[in-house]
Amino acid sequence: MKHYRLCFLGFGNVGRALARLFVSKAAELRDNYGIEWEITGVATRRMGWRASHGAIDVAQLLAGNDETSSEADIDGWLARAKPDVVFETTSANPETGQPAIEYLEKSLLAGAHAITANKPPIVYAYDELSRLARAQGKRLMFESTVLDSAPVFSLFRETLPAAKVRGFTAVFNSTTNIILETMEEGRSFAEGVKTAQELGVAETDPSNDIEGWDSVMKVCAIARVIMRAPLLPTDVKREGIRGLDPATLQAARAEGKPYKLLTRATVNADGSVTASVRPEQIGANNPLAGVRGTSLAVNFELDTIPGLTIVSHRPNLQSTAYGLLADFVNADRRGLGTD
Repeated sequence: MKHYRLCFLGFGNVGRALARLFVSKAAELRDNYGIEWEITGVATRRMGWRASHGAIDVAQLLAGNDETSSEADIDGWLARAKPDVVFETTSANPETGQPAIEYLEKSLLAGAHAITANKPPIVYAYDELSRLARAQGKRLMFESTVLDSAPVFSLFRETLPAAKVRGFTAVFNSTTNIILETMEEGRSFAEGVKTAQELGVAETDPSNDIEGWDSVMKVCAIARVIMRAPLLPTDVKREGIRGLDPATLQAARAEGKPYKLLTRATVNADGSVTASVRPEQIGANNPLAGVRGTSLAVNFELDTIPGLTIVSHRPNLQSTAYGLLADFVNADRRGLGTD
């Protein structure tokens, strides 16, 4: 039986969903994988750097009643909590990836596996973090960054050896799906945003989704990890959905070629990647045509397989949390290296 000390760096909706998932899966982790766990640290802007030498009561933590002592900074937090695994789910910074990159670096240096749902650190610092993970004999994992719990990075790592990606198309953003479909019904852009927020898929400020930045970060992460190309957000041609109106969207849907915020990437002859994020009409024969609501999908073109489509149907907070949990179990099984 292996016992893990877990720390949560960020304890918002995803972090709380992950804690609940650990509780519900405790018996299965113990009986099927020989894993026992305890939470010894939680850090948020509101709570501070909460850490304990022993286990933190999860029920009290979820209820907001935990009174664990607070450290001054991440260094003291890591020293007191002594994590075997750090789950990083802090707010994304699409411009630099900080401070999440520093958090992941310090977690690895402290001897913990680093598991993140944060896209920018993979976009800006994947190579450096990977080298550090290998040097420390730990895992850097990040399956939840693109399609929540649907396997993308692990699929290529585990089951598609020697397959080369020639390109892909994807619908990467739930918020824009909901907004476009709301406007297809004749309602306004603002009503579409409100609907997405009520469903829990849009932030209070949904600009990163609407302007295409969320999709840009996802294409850059896939390019960096799977296609081995250093694609930066500034390299991606980007157009958001603000220029579309209900009449245009209704006409496109009636034609059988609705608009979606589509992400495209192509590997060039020199190995570089050309990518774009923009609204496009797609026909019924497109493998992404049926992607609606909060669902997400990516269709890969490989040198060995003409088309391989991965769909995440109606993902939710538990889906994202499960991606983090699955990374943890796989880190336990494999023990060394990067995703």
